[in-house]
Amino acid sequence: MAALAEVRGEQVAREDLVMFVNACFSCTGQREFYGDARGQSVSIEFLHQYILGNYRRLYARTLAAGINHFNQAQIILNLLASGSPADARDKAEEGALIAAALRALPPQRAFRVLESLRGRRINNRRARAIARDYVHGRANLAFDAVKYRSKLRAAVSHGHLKLEGELGPFLFRGWKKRSFTQPLLETFRRAHYTQEALYELPYTVAEGLAVKHGISREVFLQRIEPRLTAAERLRLQESAARGRGTPPPVDLGRASLTKLALYVLALSPEVRRERHAELHAALEQAAARVLRRAPSPLQRVAAILDNSYSSSGSLEKRRRPLGVALATHYLLSAAAREYRAWWTCPVEEPLLVSARGQTDIATPLLEALAWGADLVVIVSDGYDNDPPRAVAELTRVFRSKLDPKHRTALVHINPVFDSEGYAPRSFGAAVPTVGVRDAEDVPTVLGFARFAEGAASLSELEAYLASRVGAMLQRDAGGRQGHDEGRRQDAPLAEEAES
Repeated sequence: MAALAEVRGEQVAREDLVMFVNACFSCTGQREFYGDARGQSVSIEFLHQYILGNYRRLYARTLAAGINHFNQAQIILNLLASGSPADARDKAEEGALIAAALRALPPQRAFRVLESLRGRRINNRRARAIARDYVHGRANLAFDAVKYRSKLRAAVSHGHLKLEGELGPFLFRGWKKRSFTQPLLETFRRAHYTQEALYELPYTVAEGLAVKHGISREVFLQRIEPRLTAAERLRLQESAARGRGTPPPVDLGRASLTKLALYVLALSPEVRRERHAELHAALEQAAARVLRRAPSPLQRVAAILDNSYSSSGSLEKRRRPLGVALATHYLLSAAAREYRAWWTCPVEEPLLVSARGQTDIATPLLEALAWGADLVVIVSDGYDNDPPRAVAELTRVFRSKLDPKHRTALVHINPVFDSEGYAPRSFGAAVPTVGVRDAEDVPTVLGFARFAEGAASLSELEAYLASRVGAMLQRDAGGRQGHDEGRRQDAPLAEEAES
């Protein structure tokens, strides 16, 4: 009886952790097509508190699992709020993971975490040490003081940090009342009084000052264009489509795969046709870059890609499910030896895909299974409604009658978090479901799918997370060593890293 209870306890723990990691891949606390932002936030916060309270070591190790930035930030804040673990080894590993994860976050998110420490009144010794090491480890704190001024000021004041040179007076003592010897700080001061100076500032800082000076949007975008990062150029395409100025040119060769797919989908069908060769080549190159960083060689692969109306997403995540499907199409095409794709609403050309119609996954799934794929990847939000629950019944019969030895692998990749189910919505027990935010997560979640399927034990999941921790800390140590060498050589900061 005791042995049975232990086995059941391990099964529950494995299911809890798999559900949590899946949620951390897909949930961002934002509105989805079928769910509002409030429900998303309540569900994910409950999961965080539940896993932290019951599996603290594994909760911390989830930072290394490849989860999205939103949930990494939540884990960092929750760990810092709950004090240090009693075990010395856990304490050391947790502190190293928090510091490494914070350094790996985009700067705007990392500074938001530090700012949130003040909002949540987290000011223990470990939190102050983490904030101090992050701030003092930044390559160009003057740039941060200009671009993330309020967040850096909050972190410095809350953590009682000391800043060298003119940074303290700039942040706290009225920067308008004095001049500065640091060029960027002086440029920021002058930009409040002269239009010419604002074009030497980062775009996000200069944008507000342009409004103050009464500069038209068209003129401002034209003159600030050389200062724009690749990510800012992509974001401006969407605002331009809504009539806010002329979009700046985009360097497609530097865009990430999912952002590039979203950029393509924001274009009109006519523009996509005209630029087909250019856009197709850019997506292929972006997929190749992902696979160079995370090789994932596959054999005979079939993809079922959901382009039903719900893939249009929400106002906060406009066309993201469809963008993930398009990006995954290019990624699997590049990774597989043989590849075929089926869209739920057939399209003449993937680049011309749009969100429309009901969700019929069963029909293309039958065709993919008849084709004889080694791996079938379904990219969908999990709402199978044409007819309802057809995929669950189809895959149940396929597994029990036609493929009991699992010669064909089935994986459901879901970019949408279901707040009512505390996990990405699934198609039933026969198809493991893994969450993603970006198509770049696909190589990671394909490796995680066996845990979602229930084919691996709790000890294997723990070993998997431990191996990810080792790899993350090793990368962080290598990155800090290179960073320190760069600082000794006075290497200039690449503003592109700040996007």
